[in-house]
Amino acid sequence: EGKGVHLGRHLAKKGLTFEAPWGSLVQHRPGIMGRRPWKCSRYCKNKPYIKSRYCRGVPEGKLKIFDVGKKRSGCDLFPACVHLLSLEKEQISSESLEAARISANKHMINNVGKDNFHIRMRLHPFNIIRINKMLTCAGADRLQTGMRGAYGKPYGLCARVKINQVIMSIRTSLKGEEHACTALRKAKFKFPGRQLVYVSRKWGFTPYPKELFQQGRTEEVEWRGATGRIVADGVGTKFISGKGVRLSKQGIWHKSSGDIKGKWNDAMRLNRNI
Repeated sequence: EGKGVHLGRHLAKKGLTFEAPWGSLVQHRPGIMGRRPWKCSRYCKNKPYIKSRYCRGVPEGKLKIFDVGKKRSGCDLFPACVHLLSLEKEQISSESLEAARISANKHMINNVGKDNFHIRMRLHPFNIIRINKMLTCAGADRLQTGMRGAYGKPYGLCARVKINQVIMSIRTSLKGEEHACTALRKAKFKFPGRQLVYVSRKWGFTPYPKELFQQGRTEEVEWRGATGRIVADGVGTKFISGKGVRLSKQGIWHKSSGDIKGKWNDAMRLNRNI
């Protein structure tokens, strides 16, 4: 008897099999099947399918923490901001989002320090993935029905992503901007498809460009047709202009309300008694 026979008998006692042509060890566990590859659920083929009173028993998503780092720090502390954009319309699992968060968080802690950044996960996995489980054990053909009644049971959660949608963002100091780019580059390996690391021109998580933000914190500036000051409001900001959203209700014409100069609209006539 050859060496392969002896090896085969030895492995058989441990529940393993030896396949001679390739020389690979394959462990057979009857009835146990691994997770399906994500190529089965990657594409947005159907309508969104979320948890409701009709669809119960949905497993919880793996992503539980959406803000990491010094998340309570004010808007003035972190001027730099880097985003990770999706370049494909696809579905991203909650497992990969959690893996990306852990990867980016670890890199930023090691290189910048735990008090010098704020990571925000911009996606929330609400879409349910279904699976029609098939038996793999012996005699399965007698028990299962093939494609009859193939509507699957809830299997996991994912987030549906559009092209150029932000997956996650990091705000940090100007010194840590390069490390934030590297952290998001590492996070890209956790996702399917193609992503883009984009360095924002805005100040932190605010909608204002850096120069306008610094000027608006000390004096009045013009932004989107209105004049006012930028006031800190926790992580974000407020634009205090002293005017309401719909100025025509007060009988005031302003281009921020979408009014056309020289034309009176109904709200202005009502308030001015014209």
